Amino acid sequence: MSKTAKAVWGGILVLAAGGASAQSSVTIGGLVDQYVGSLQYSGEPARRTVVQNGGMSTSWFGFRGVEDLGGGLKAEFMLNGFFLADTGASGRFGGDNLFSRDAFLALSGSFGKITVGRTSAPSFLPAVLFNPFGDSFQFSPLILHTYVPTGTVGARKWVATTAGDSGWSNQIQYSTPVVNNFQFNFYYAPGEQAGKSSNKNVAVNAYYNNGPLGLTAVYHTVRVSNPNGGLPILDATKAPNDYSSIEKQTGFYLGARYDFSVLKAFVTYRKNNDDAAAAREMDDKTFTLGASVPTASGAILVGYANTERGGNLLAADLKRDTLSVGYDHNLSKRTDLYTIFMSDKITASSRARSFAAGVRHRF
Repeated sequence: MSKTAKAVWGGILVLAAGGASAQSSVTIGGLVDQYVGSLQYSGEPARRTVVQNGGMSTSWFGFRGVEDLGGGLKAEFMLNGFFLADTGASGRFGGDNLFSRDAFLALSGSFGKITVGRTSAPSFLPAVLFNPFGDSFQFSPLILHTYVPTGTVGARKWVATTAGDSGWSNQIQYSTPVVNNFQFNFYYAPGEQAGKSSNKNVAVNAYYNNGPLGLTAVYHTVRVSNPNGGLPILDATKAPNDYSSIEKQTGFYLGARYDFSVLKAFVTYRKNNDDAAAAREMDDKTFTLGASVPTASGAILVGYANTERGGNLLAADLKRDTLSVGYDHNLSKRTDLYTIFMSDKITASSRARSFAAGVRHRF
């Protein structure tokens, strides 16, 4: 780097630091995940050979700042955005917001933590932490059934079971301190629609962690779409099932994991009820099992999800089952290689199989 460039860069750092003292810190971090494979979800017409982003984790970058205000009080901010490492495009999809992963300010202390802005939806981290494939939107059976639609826009073969995106915008979150291994989080996201105060999202989740045992529970009511308002809360598809007419979702989720040393076992159950106009409704019931078996330098991963979808909103009841088997190999604390096989089946569609190999790096 030239002396001129060093001087310019040094000036930028000084300006960015502002009046920061030794009690303040700002860090930059993120993750890049790329994979190659042969990909087809059930209901898709043909197989695709892909070089794609986010086999195990969606690529992201961001900034986190913390200031110690004294007396145990801290201020914190996070600005984190997703990007597609295979193309360089911003966001998870076209039109996604720049900082759709996190964009919030928070105050924390002995009272707990209050967060205002965009953060994870109340059901997201409980799903990520209680399945062996974590936040894989490509190959985790639990995440696929919960958040990922299949088929073309407006003509879905499958719509996500959980409304309102994996992150909630315009949200206030209160997190209690951890007491006797329990922590509770309360969420409120007003719809910000004049004359429609009932159009809001509210939820609570809880975690229990005690040695090898972990438990979680979630309850939510969703009436507002995310990350931007004015869209259907679940999907815009109108035929053969009018998912766009769904106006409200209530649901609960339960998860448990136990580390037996020779393997870590996971089990979850989710039930969501969707209400639409003209007294039409739909319900989803999802059951999952998973295991992570440690090896000398990684882990063998197995995940299975089964969802049953019914209700008078549907032309016919639907069922989906997905099985994923993979191996995650650690090259270092920050870099790992993985390979995954997935089998996926939706009612009235052929069983589809996918294969992938990828690399993930954290920075």
